[in-house]
Amino acid sequence: MTRRRPVTELVPTTPVIPAIPPAQVLPRLAALQTTPIADLKQQWRELFGKEPPPFNKAYIQSRLAYRIQELAYGGLKSETRARLEALGEQLDGGNIVLRRIRADSRPLPGTRLVREYDGIQHVVTVRADDFEYEGRPYRSLSAIARHITGTRWNGWTFFGLKGRPEA
Repeated sequence: MTRRRPVTELVPTTPVIPAIPPAQVLPRLAALQTTPIADLKQQWRELFGKEPPPFNKAYIQSRLAYRIQELAYGGLKSETRARLEALGEQLDGGNIVLRRIRADSRPLPGTRLVREYDGIQHVVTVRADDFEYEGRPYRSLSAIARHITGTRWNGWTFFGLKGRPEA
């Protein structure tokens, strides 16, 4: 007669995220400013239950600050999250390209971009979802730059919105 060993199931363990007492929030937030990056990453592992992203110290500090407050006071309600998602869809219309452009780097609708090329002044008007040049809509500044020059250009560079690195 052979004896069988009991089979133990390997159940993935969900990390236990500690609750943070509200009285500890302010001291912990203040301490983030002087905490070395290695310790910040350890806090990330403890508070998020996963490895920290490879971003800079300021980003990790800001996300940890939010997480500390979230664990102490609670996060956004599901209704609030849904509302924010809906507002985001209204703003960008579900356009992935617009989402990838940082809001602070895209010129506001109505902005006029002026560029002189071959002695001719070219004016582009920024619209909510596209750009207008010579009364015609274009999806990108690069398409307009190609129309003007006949060659491929980065439209942001052509219109001076993205500087070239100094040599």
